[in-house]
Amino acid sequence: QVQLVESGGGLVQPGGSLRLSCAASGSIFSISAMGWYRQVPGIHRELVASINSGGGTNYADSVKGRCTISRDNGKNTAYLQMDSLKPEDTAVYYCNAILILTPQDERPTLYWGKGTTVTVSS
Repeated sequence: QVQLVESGGGLVQPGGSLRLSCAASGSIFSISAMGWYRQVPGIHRELVASINSGGGTNYADSVKGRCTISRDNGKNTAYLQMDSLKPEDTAVYYCNAILILTPQDERPTLYWGKGTTVTVSS
């Protein structure tokens, strides 16, 4: 079974920092892009940051300069370092990844984690 498992969420005061981790496990040939999304109940899920296989990154304007996405290919893990957190960053953060399970795969599959909750509050 292939799965993505997020960790690192929690309660933090405004201005604080968190480091989220997303570990992919199972039989995986390679990982293409990985990304982080967030969702507030009743609000659409939005992209926070993504990183492709070549290391290129994209960030939402709302987090640009405060967040850094990275990946460790040897560990099949992506990270989201979040600094200077604001109350509006409160959300459930979901990891996703485009996975290639076998060398023969012509249609990579998008996988989602179950989410980790980030709460920014005094």
